[in-house]
Amino acid sequence: MLGHVSCSDYGYRAGSGRMYNTDSGTIPMSGVQMAVENFVDELACLRRSFRKDDYGPVAAKAAPHPGIVRQGFNLLGRGLTRLVAAADRSLEWLHLLPKLDEEAGQLPGTVRQGNVVKRSVGEECAERLSRLILSNHAVSERERVREAIGGKVEAPWYVRGVYNILCLLIDVLFENRPIQRFWFLETVARMPYFSYISCLHLYESLGWWRAAAELRKIHFAEEWNELHHLQIMESLGGDQLWFDRFVGYHSAIVYYWVLVLLYVASPSLAYTFSELLEAHAVDTYGEFLDANEPLLKSLAPPLVAAEYYRSCDLYLFDEFQTSNVTPRNPPLENLYDVFCAIKEDEGEHVKTMHACVDSSLVAGLAARKDLPRRV
Repeated sequence: MLGHVSCSDYGYRAGSGRMYNTDSGTIPMSGVQMAVENFVDELACLRRSFRKDDYGPVAAKAAPHPGIVRQGFNLLGRGLTRLVAAADRSLEWLHLLPKLDEEAGQLPGTVRQGNVVKRSVGEECAERLSRLILSNHAVSERERVREAIGGKVEAPWYVRGVYNILCLLIDVLFENRPIQRFWFLETVARMPYFSYISCLHLYESLGWWRAAAELRKIHFAEEWNELHHLQIMESLGGDQLWFDRFVGYHSAIVYYWVLVLLYVASPSLAYTFSELLEAHAVDTYGEFLDANEPLLKSLAPPLVAAEYYRSCDLYLFDEFQTSNVTPRNPPLENLYDVFCAIKEDEGEHVKTMHACVDSSLVAGLAARKDLPRRV
């Protein structure tokens, strides 16, 4: 029994793009065909983003009371947006671009009954999601407190420097847009495990290292967990904007190859960098939960979250939690419970990455061999 869940899905790739639907497990079409179709779809979204000015509301939410400098940049941005939108309409009029459906991909609108205007359930939930907040300063302060009481991840200055730059970029791009920020984080969060598994497969194929089978299994379970986090954030609308998708997907590709090179050079440094990011995720989710508890408790969990955390087959869910002797059974009554479960998952990723750095993972795997499995 899944209980009460939200049937609304605000993701750009809702439907066949979501897990646990009728299309799950189907074989993909040609990569060339998918690339062409995706380019056409994303080009339409790019054009629509300028015509409908998706960027103005983002800037307004990031700085509700902008100073003079920010006002100047906002004015310049609005001018450029209008210029590109006008050029797009001109190219369409000249038949150099196809006619654009400007209303495609919009959330459900209001319903009028007599003189009363009623919002659909989907729109009401979307409006509540838009009221979620997250303070960059509060996240930084939570991280500072954690490090002050002994939770600091020890890393060389150059690794921490790259980490600090990445955090700054995330703060700037996703200021006061928590769901979009989490979608970006979960998009790139899968890449370390892809890169680690790729390197370990390569080492096995070359005959260099054959002792990594258990490690690969753990990394796959970690990636599987992050995939569900990503699907949850997508269902909440984290990937709706073209700009966010562009930044997220291209960052993930770059991040993958950077980590491949880093893992080849030094697995311990690669694990340390992942530990830094996972610890940052714990701080971010923790602050988000504290700042939005009443609102989150008023929202039902997405279907993909209920399917994952209430699944009858929790083998992979148990597999990545290398520090847990007793299997977890997270409650899932509302969206607050979902984010609590995600925060705990990220905490387990921190412990697993740390165990990979200090080699305590080997002892942990040996201790788990006699534990019963949930199947």
